This record gives sequence, structure tokens and C-alpha cells, in this order.
Amino acid sequence: MAKAPWVPPPSLAKPGVFKKIQKLCLSFPGVTERPSHGAPCFFAGKKQFAVISDNHHYDGRFALLVAAPTGAQAMLVDSEPEHYYVPPYVGGRGWIGVRLDRMVPWAAIAALVEAGYLEVAPKIKTRSTGRSASRRPS
Repeated sequence: MAKAPWVPPPSLAKPGVFKKIQKLCLSFPGVTERPSHGAPCFFAGKKQFAVISDNHHYDGRFALLVAAPTGAQAMLVDSEPEHYYVPPYVGGRGWIGVRLDRMVPWAAIAALVEAGYLEVAPKIKTRSTGRSASRRPS
């Protein structure tokens, strides 16, 4: 029996934004969605690549946490700290926090989600990019 799709808690600040990110994440091959630690998470195979964070530990942020290529975190956080931040727990692995309660262009969010997916996805041909997904060296 298939699992019912995860339903966000009513506290999510912008349900339309959640649905848009959910649709984008689920558009990649092999992606599944399931809650982890009370937050909606997206996985490529067994590896997590995106999390929607709503006031995590009362930090006051509605954000997308996403895996990122080496160097992207520092570049974005240094250049636009009002939009991007180093998230707790996963920030040490290069993930980026994207403030969804700020005016971050959708194209930038979509590009980060795709990059996050490609960071963790098994080696497969992605239908949206035509590129092979590869893992970051350990």
C-alpha cells in the first residue's frame, strides 16, 4: 500500500511556497518525500537533499535547507546574508539555508534545489538536466 503524501503542519508560513518547492523536488527522478525530525524532507535514493524548515528550534525562519556544491555556501552567505545562511546541523557539510520569507528569486531557489539533488543523487541520467548526477567526493 502506498504511503499518503506528507501534509505540512498548519504552522508553515506560506503553504503556496511549500507546494511549489514540493512539486519541484518531486519532479526529479527517484525522489521521495517523508518527514524527518518533524520537517518535510526530500530524498534522492537514501540521501537527503532538501528540507523545509519552519521556525526550527524557534529560530524565526521559514527556510529551505539544501545540499550544495563545494564553495556555494560561502559564496552565497557572504554575498547575500539577508537571503542565505549557514543552517545548524547540516551547515558543516556545506548545506545552504535559503530564507523563504524573503524575496529570493524563484529561479535561484530552483537552481539550488537542482544542484542539491545532483549533489546526492545516485549516478542516473536526470530528465530535467540531461546531466549525470554524481556524488561529491568523500
